[in-house]
Amino acid sequence: MSGKPTPRSNARPSVYHRQSSTLHYQTFPTAPPRNAGRQASKRDIKQQNGPLTPTEERRPQSNQSKHGKEETPLPKGQLAILAIIALAEQTALNSISPYIPEMAATFPEVGDGQVGLYVGLIASSFALAQFTTNFAWGWLSDRIGRKPVVLMGTFLTACGFVAFGFCRHLWQAVLVQAFMGFVNGNQAVISTCLGEITDRSNQSRAFTYLPVIYGLGGITGPIVGGLMVMRHDPWHKDRPASYPYAPPNLFSAAILIIDMVLTMFFLKESLECAQDLPPLGKRVGNLFSWMWQFTHSHAPTYLRGTKQQSNGHSRSEQSALLEEEDEDDSDDTERPTVLPSKDQKLKMKEILNRDTILLLATFFIFQLSNISYNSLYPVFAQAAPPTGRSLTPEEIGLTLAFAGAISIVWQIGLFGRLREKIGNKVTYRVSLAGFVFAFVLMPFVGYKSGTGDGAGSPTFKGKAWLWVELCAVLIFKTVAAVGGLTSALLLITNSAPSHAVLGTLNGLAQTLSAAGRAVGPFASGALFSVATKVQPKGEALAFGVFGGIAFLGCLLSFGIRGADLEADGFDEHDGDESVDEESTVGGDDDEHRTGTV
Repeated sequence: MSGKPTPRSNARPSVYHRQSSTLHYQTFPTAPPRNAGRQASKRDIKQQNGPLTPTEERRPQSNQSKHGKEETPLPKGQLAILAIIALAEQTALNSISPYIPEMAATFPEVGDGQVGLYVGLIASSFALAQFTTNFAWGWLSDRIGRKPVVLMGTFLTACGFVAFGFCRHLWQAVLVQAFMGFVNGNQAVISTCLGEITDRSNQSRAFTYLPVIYGLGGITGPIVGGLMVMRHDPWHKDRPASYPYAPPNLFSAAILIIDMVLTMFFLKESLECAQDLPPLGKRVGNLFSWMWQFTHSHAPTYLRGTKQQSNGHSRSEQSALLEEEDEDDSDDTERPTVLPSKDQKLKMKEILNRDTILLLATFFIFQLSNISYNSLYPVFAQAAPPTGRSLTPEEIGLTLAFAGAISIVWQIGLFGRLREKIGNKVTYRVSLAGFVFAFVLMPFVGYKSGTGDGAGSPTFKGKAWLWVELCAVLIFKTVAAVGGLTSALLLITNSAPSHAVLGTLNGLAQTLSAAGRAVGPFASGALFSVATKVQPKGEALAFGVFGGIAFLGCLLSFGIRGADLEADGFDEHDGDESVDEESTVGGDDDEHRTGTV
């Protein structure tokens, strides 16, 4: 042995392996065991063995974090445009909740005491449609890129809002909401983009702000929906408006179109294997070329590179036989490129391990609980006493906006520090437990009259106590919702073994989320319709059932124990020791194979 270390192979890792942009110092020719210090990053190894890829060259240099780890600066420009996309969409989607009970009551098919049931049906139609297509949108984003999927979803959702404002029958509202659910898969794609433009050193800060944006949408949306309803004709005040719910829907469509234009110009493609594709406009043209050749050509150009072996000829013999024909055809014809080529595929068992399955199951329960609460509250607040609290759409919108504002202050000021101390998994469990308490407390808020059964005229004292109690419970619920969502998104992102399947995994998570959001509104609306016939405290029936479901999700979350699910800088000794032992064995084997001491 010459004593010189054997150099590593120059072969670059596939884009299907997760890469961290975190920089580390390297002092040995080969990486030392992980329990003796931090391993050199793949960026350092690539710098020794060859030039970096264009994506890696664009990654900024890192800074030292307060944990003693090196932290990559956040790509603020891309975070800003993702925030605009999320805010515009959440504003539009949340604008429906303040007026939907009143809108449903105007439909001729809806009878007295059936408002809760049909409000749930309308909301469930959106989520059920999303359930059927969310996985497909995530899968498609792994193949054509994130940006085309966001643009398509935004434009088609805007078209749906225009139509929803002019609905006069129940079947029209259900059909339009189903269409909007079919075409919208942006939430999963935005989470995927965040996972790709960040790494474990800075992802906690980036993902903390995503629920803040959702919280802002929870403020701006109800304000738009509660204040822009036009009940009277603006030119004839004594006449009712023909389409009182058109203004908030047209406004929502307008902000989505503005969002689409900004996305078109400023959002960069984050999927590495899609960055080598032609521009989006050319890919659309290539798609039509595919369709034309499929119907008109006996030998489409997109199939000539993948001809199968036949008639007993080897690949080389077959290539020789077809060489002359291929040369003639390929000289003047370029194969249309729409999808990136893929060389490797991960097995399903590598993607769906125990932690991932539990994460997906509890995320389903989390979203079921969240959407059920969001559907129950407007119906409960709008209903007449003793089951409801007799609030107007404006009052419902203001209570939701106030709770959202407080939750944002909590998320920005205190939540990040708390999560850094206790970790993503514990935060997730606490948030699910928070839902349980929010469900239990809501049926026991007071009435405007200040009496125990809601009888009598409203009083100032009764209204004051009602607002205090409502806002306190809503703050409790929204804090649990935004905290749980932050932790869930981080856990799901960190559980993905590869960026190449991150879109698919997020699509699967949002599919299960949509399943929960499909079941929740209809089930909660039906339960509340039954609760109106139960005395006393019939409203506790629906809230209690979903509180029990949230408690089951909290119990299941204790089974999520993977050590790699936490952010960089979080110490979890038991999990790290087991991972380090496995890595040390692999590292020692690598050293023996390369002959390095």
